[in-house]
Amino acid sequence: MTAAMVEHQQDSEGRPWDYLLHTWQELDVPEGWRAEIDEGQIVLVPPPHPHHSGIAAKVQRRLYANLPDELEIYQTLGVHVAPLGKLYVPDLVVMPAELIDTVDSDTSDPMDASEALLIVEITSKGNAGEDRTKKYRAYARAGVPMYLLIDRFDTRGAMATLFTEPNEDGTFKRSDAVPFGKPLTLPEPFGTTLPTDGFPV
Repeated sequence: MTAAMVEHQQDSEGRPWDYLLHTWQELDVPEGWRAEIDEGQIVLVPPPHPHHSGIAAKVQRRLYANLPDELEIYQTLGVHVAPLGKLYVPDLVVMPAELIDTVDSDTSDPMDASEALLIVEITSKGNAGEDRTKKYRAYARAGVPMYLLIDRFDTRGAMATLFTEPNEDGTFKRSDAVPFGKPLTLPEPFGTTLPTDGFPV
């Protein structure tokens, strides 16, 4: 991640979150980059390595195989973790399509992370720690039912871990981890097995 663009400022009524959100909405982010809000700062995330994008494409293709019609998979969708005042742009978000379709076309507000059924983060060298800790805790606090962490830089070797059963304390009760090369089962509403043998490291 890069250095913060904006930090510790407030709008005219003294509201730091509203100021950050408005600034985030107005940013002209370079193509391929993402802007996120974390720890009271706006942070720019650089474009990922091609292997990162390749894994995202494989996961998305597999999820579409059994995806119910009312759900959709989104890339570059901002999600707001309200309990923590954070805004992330995950690699993939599965959410009811109706929520997206009914958003006012004049707004660029992020979606509520609690509405997501699955959030997928794929680590890059520079942000692996964020995905394993800050985002893990944030998605649990938001009540996201499933968090899929695909970690090419895990110290045990490249791993895919599905976290389920979120707690308000910022943890998930259950985790199922497999090394790259082994399949990972994704429960309903996906009802599929994610092969990881084709994931580049």
